[in-house]
Amino acid sequence: MLTAHAPGRLALIASACALSLLASGCSSISNLVSGDKIDYRSSGSKSVNLEVPPDLTQLTGQGRFTQSATGPVSANAYAQQAQNASTAVSTSVAANSVGNVTLQREGQVRWLAVAAAPEQVYPLVREFWLENGFELPLDQAKTGLMETNWSENRAKLPQDGVRNLIGKVFDSLYDTGERDQFRTRVERTAKGTDIYISHRGLVEVYTDSVKKEQTTWKARPADTNLEAEMLQRLMVKLGTPKDSAKATVTAANGAAAGTPRSRILADGLTVAFAGDPDQAWRRVGLALDRGGFTVEDRDRSKGVYEVRLATPGAPDGAKPGLFERLGNLFGSKGSTDTITRYRLVVQSSNGDATVAVQTAAGQAANTAGGRDVAKQLNINLE
Repeated sequence: MLTAHAPGRLALIASACALSLLASGCSSISNLVSGDKIDYRSSGSKSVNLEVPPDLTQLTGQGRFTQSATGPVSANAYAQQAQNASTAVSTSVAANSVGNVTLQREGQVRWLAVAAAPEQVYPLVREFWLENGFELPLDQAKTGLMETNWSENRAKLPQDGVRNLIGKVFDSLYDTGERDQFRTRVERTAKGTDIYISHRGLVEVYTDSVKKEQTTWKARPADTNLEAEMLQRLMVKLGTPKDSAKATVTAANGAAAGTPRSRILADGLTVAFAGDPDQAWRRVGLALDRGGFTVEDRDRSKGVYEVRLATPGAPDGAKPGLFERLGNLFGSKGSTDTITRYRLVVQSSNGDATVAVQTAAGQAANTAGGRDVAKQLNINLE
């Protein structure tokens, strides 16, 4: 959201415009005509050092710049040495493409099916998020989960001349009032790897619509268009030509959803929806991702998810109010999370599926918290 400026700051702002114009050159013009609908680069880290997960092997360095051994050297021997070095590099460094990548869709559930092992896919997915300006506070190769920080899509800001000039210096004065977070789940399959991307959103609202001095963050619905856009970009990262990836996603978006709405049954703890066993498992998994649940364990053969539900505070860098923003004062992070564990049992028969909310001990979670979990699942299963 845009903020007002005091009259005494006009001279300072004018100076900032001049300095920005000199510093930016033609870059502001290129930003105006770029037309990109997504830009998280300004809110994420461009270089995050990550340790190699325990179940992945550190990629070996390139040896083409090492000093050659002394002794007689022939042209043929040198050519053979260069070819061997090139072969070694291609097998040790993550490839630009991994097997065949296809976009799958069942109703509102979309995912990528990749004909390659998760050990090949996971590092490329990590690179994808870092290249798009995100940090990865959750990065668990062992469980196949990674989650981005809460970030602002700066492409939603007004791209007028004044914004492009002043924003170079006083960028914090402009805010969309929205934050996005993405979770990626990488699962091993009999044919390779399935990749799911889910979106969570927050919107900044006034706590008092009259005074408009304080704001807070509230959840907004998951944006399936953003999920589709990120899947399309990830397809390109994994080796699919850009035009082919765009055409595939467009065709999938145009297909009829054909998935009936979910509903909560009379007990208040069971959600009914449509789907065979595989469809039901996928739909519940994506609903958990969109709802912000942490999956601690899952057993697909038994249809059981063991989840942890946390009540999060405001996102990192959240601003409590407009006056604090003008003074460059940022609010603190939320208080310690209140954590509760649940057991979700997914069953399907003859195309009808249910997911029941249980306690960690396997009994019906007949509490207000258990009913809230069922409501959250119902919202994200629709």
